[in-house]
Amino acid sequence: MKREPLASKIRPQTLEGFVGQEHLVGKAKPLRVAIEKGHRFSFILWGPPGSGKTTLARIYSRALEGELFELSAVSAGKADIKKIVSFQTDKDKILFLDEIHRFNKAQQDFLLPFVESGELTLIGATTENPSFEVIGPLLSRCKIFTLNRLSEDELGKTVKRTKIKVGKKEKELLINLSNGDARYLISVIESVVDLYGVISVDAIKEVVQNDKIHYDRKGDEHFNTISAYIKSMRAGQTDAALYYLARMTEAGEDPKFIARRMVIFASEDIGQALPTALVVANEVFRAVEKVGLPEAEINLAHGTVYLSKAPKDRSSYDAYRNAQTDVKRYKNLPIPLFVRNAPTDLMKERGYGEGYQKYTEESMLPDKLKSRVYYKPKSKDKNPKKSSGK
Repeated sequence: MKREPLASKIRPQTLEGFVGQEHLVGKAKPLRVAIEKGHRFSFILWGPPGSGKTTLARIYSRALEGELFELSAVSAGKADIKKIVSFQTDKDKILFLDEIHRFNKAQQDFLLPFVESGELTLIGATTENPSFEVIGPLLSRCKIFTLNRLSEDELGKTVKRTKIKVGKKEKELLINLSNGDARYLISVIESVVDLYGVISVDAIKEVVQNDKIHYDRKGDEHFNTISAYIKSMRAGQTDAALYYLARMTEAGEDPKFIARRMVIFASEDIGQALPTALVVANEVFRAVEKVGLPEAEINLAHGTVYLSKAPKDRSSYDAYRNAQTDVKRYKNLPIPLFVRNAPTDLMKERGYGEGYQKYTEESMLPDKLKSRVYYKPKSKDKNPKKSSGK
């Protein structure tokens, strides 16, 4: 007889037992209001693994007394949508589509009219930015709710929900290992109890070390590997970067996710040292979209080697972050009058645009920031083989 996983056993049935996402389910917050008032609409839950997406979908469906159908976009297709649409029921049909970003454009186009007509209420779940992965027409018909990683306090409450005795040190270790993922946290606890009977630091380490729990490729392992990949390219360690690339592709990572990170890396870490790196990264992304796996792995490898070996210069990135810090600190400082727009006579009378010269060396920053220097070009590296990455 198949045993029900602990995570499923303790899954809350109502918002009263739900942990986290107070910005969505706290008092007078949007999802709580929708659930309490029975408001039916399509939406997408975007957030990291183990943050409560599936649980919220089920709580919402139960509150609306709808007929819930659950599919994973990894294995589902048009035929599954047809079966749901043709299913006879007096209840509203609610489709929970996990990993909606895995549905290709044709599949999303097929789903669209059923969502548009209200025949299906769609709840999509994704760990990827829906603006990149969901077609515009479908996106425009869904509200987007962003979920956050669970805090240490929230993970502590999740430990309590298991009703398994866990000591202070063991609890701290479990929370650190879970990386904000409640599902992973519960799975580790369950495996430790199954294998060793009691929760201890050594038992937890043994379970994780021996890989008794297989990391979700969208969970902790996912973030660890992409981090190692980026840092390897930053350090100019081409072999290491290729190794982590291979790990991701072999694990079934979305190639577009990898290519998107390359586009970010080209501006963040290479920047002014080789501006054309952004062109190469964008072309890799386009090639991945056009070619698809497995051949797209060649494009990813090409881009990885190029970006790894390219000179590095984070001055543009650092300059922007420094400017951003001042914006957050000082908010809307008054813009100097001479660089303000002056479309009306009244504005001209008030001094808007007065004294402006195209190529003046006078600072155009607000008075409080006149002396600020954000962009500090990197000095020429005397040793071109040496990486400038941090």
